[in-house]
Amino acid sequence: MDLKELEQGVDPKTHWYYQSKKLPLLRFVKSVAQQQNSKITLIDVGSGSGFFMYELMDAIPDKIEKVWLVDIGYSDAEIAETKNNIIEKTKTLPPQIQNGIYVMMDVLEHLPDDKAMLLDIKKSCSGNNYFFITVPAFQSLWSGHDVYLEHFRRYRIATLRNVLSEAGFNTNITYYIYNSIFPLVWLVRKISNKTYKPKTSLKPIHPMLNAGLRTFHTIENGLGKWNKLFGVTCVAEGKI
Repeated sequence: MDLKELEQGVDPKTHWYYQSKKLPLLRFVKSVAQQQNSKITLIDVGSGSGFFMYELMDAIPDKIEKVWLVDIGYSDAEIAETKNNIIEKTKTLPPQIQNGIYVMMDVLEHLPDDKAMLLDIKKSCSGNNYFFITVPAFQSLWSGHDVYLEHFRRYRIATLRNVLSEAGFNTNITYYIYNSIFPLVWLVRKISNKTYKPKTSLKPIHPMLNAGLRTFHTIENGLGKWNKLFGVTCVAEGKI
């Protein structure tokens, strides 16, 4: 997750956006674990705080063998503190992962060369491995939010599938989530996009509104894999 949003007081353990966004990932991890009939290894690339992995460990600890949190921002002290733990931090991709799921939650858009990262992941794999990726959708939604978070691009399904294919990833399904708020987000960003002033659009909100949005988007994201038309976030699932 983007650490800059934590600086604005967003608590991912309660905020509607993160609590609903984790659900497609949770569904996918459960599905892979069931297919493999064994515990799995999770590799969270660009993990930041590791929020999504800690949430998965709380939800399905019996299905997870190991979690690698991969981020160049970790200090040597952080890495040493988690050495050989079930959840372990590292600055580099672990070599030769088997029966793993590579997770990239809003990571590719931060990279000047998204394909290079995917190729590095491909090289680190052996045997059966899977991936779950989210990226911000539609360049028409580009705003100061993207500038603030230091994005290079936003994606459509076609562009995400293309770069994954070029890197040798076998995409099973792509879809959009947060489609219901797309028109509002598009309108607000078109009105405010005169200067692209860097600022986040994700902030703490009133608890009652937060609860309502969390319930609504929990239901919506549960049906997300059938949405191929539009949304604020694009998702890809498949095998490496």
